[in-house]
Amino acid sequence: MAEAILLQDVEGLGLRGDAIDVAPGYLRNYLVPRKLAQGASAGALEEARRRVEQARAAETAAVEKAAETTELLSKTVLTINHRAGEDGKLFGSVTSQEIAEAIEAARGVKIQKKKIILPEPIRETGTFMVEVEVAKGHVASIKTIVAEAH
Repeated sequence: MAEAILLQDVEGLGLRGDAIDVAPGYLRNYLVPRKLAQGASAGALEEARRRVEQARAAETAAVEKAAETTELLSKTVLTINHRAGEDGKLFGSVTSQEIAEAIEAARGVKIQKKKIILPEPIRETGTFMVEVEVAKGHVASIKTIVAEAH
């Protein structure tokens, strides 16, 4: 058996950075040419361990940042002024793009418009709770007030 380090996730073998034992021919003829794995030397094993630790640290930092951003956005109240008729119906609608721009203006946080969960555009004045997916598993509810522009 030959020891190898996976450079990418390989179904049935393991995850990126894992040290695995495979047949020498499989390593030489399949995994290495496709850049899925490399032979395991002492230096390569240490490098793989270091990369895995860095990836875990970066993932932990990203989760913490997402939690902070979610908490910040949950405390945010947006006010969006829009032209409206006498009955409170908007001329046009408030879209996820406008909400993303308002979030950036209020908190300096860039949110992609596709991360704003808006079943349908807001078409009337009032107060709405808009959900924003900051990261996978982190959803913030932002109080959004749509007011009539004068």
